[in-house]
Amino acid sequence: MTDFLSSLIEQNPVPSENSNVKVSIETNYIPEHSNELEKRYVFSYTITITNNTEESVKLLTRYWLITDANEDTSTVAGEGVIGKQPVIPPSKSFIYTSGCVLKTPVGTMQGHYQMLTEHNKNIQVEIPVFRLALPNILN
Repeated sequence: MTDFLSSLIEQNPVPSENSNVKVSIETNYIPEHSNELEKRYVFSYTITITNNTEESVKLLTRYWLITDANEDTSTVAGEGVIGKQPVIPPSKSFIYTSGCVLKTPVGTMQGHYQMLTEHNKNIQVEIPVFRLALPNILN
């Protein structure tokens, strides 16, 4: 087993708390859209962003670093998420689901959001490393 794959096995998704904005992630493998012979592994991820500050925050941009088990990387950057730049009021959450296609049955994603507070303060909210993996592949 490669060192990279070993490190994936040891990783546990954990919430990230930066600037009192919490990011949590749930992932799912989507077999009906995947094709192992074509090395196409499709995953969905559901992100919950919870604003624990005393002012609204607006999600401006996202940045993702995606790494597969071959250590091939790709990046995704752009405005908002799923075509939106949500404003998240204090003590509220924004939840969205998106997807990722890998060439290997295991990989990781990590990144950050750039947000703007009501008082025009820019904050960067880290998205912790989380694993994308076929069910039971790492057991």
